[in-house]
Amino acid sequence: MSNRYFFSRAADKIDRARVHQWLSEQSYWALGRSREKQDAAMDASRNYGVYDTETGEQVAYGRVVTDGATFAWLCDVFVATEARGRGIGKMLAAGVMDDLESAELKRILLSTGDAHGLYAQYGFTALTDPSKMMTRVR
Repeated sequence: MSNRYFFSRAADKIDRARVHQWLSEQSYWALGRSREKQDAAMDASRNYGVYDTETGEQVAYGRVVTDGATFAWLCDVFVATEARGRGIGKMLAAGVMDDLESAELKRILLSTGDAHGLYAQYGFTALTDPSKMMTRVR
């Protein structure tokens, strides 16, 4: 990938309207999520983006819910449809993992329906004992 895109962890750069549109209209996990709910989630999380250096347009988003000491949940990762296939997902994942590295977190979790290969490149594996994990879904 050229220098056409750059990663940022600057929360004030996030295009909140665009991220909400992506997630609430195009993702398989957050369809119909309200803008208020999305803004609240973003306010309580670390937010990351990848941007086009020529236009400044945001082309990817991810957020991490964390206590900053022991645990993190990587979620809401989305790459704009028109920007896929250019290594942007890798740039986002690498930037997020680099940002979290200094916290020396014991565990970082994520859930994915279709990007196992991408996340495996950054040390993610299937749960060794899924029977220990539980969920409560509303």
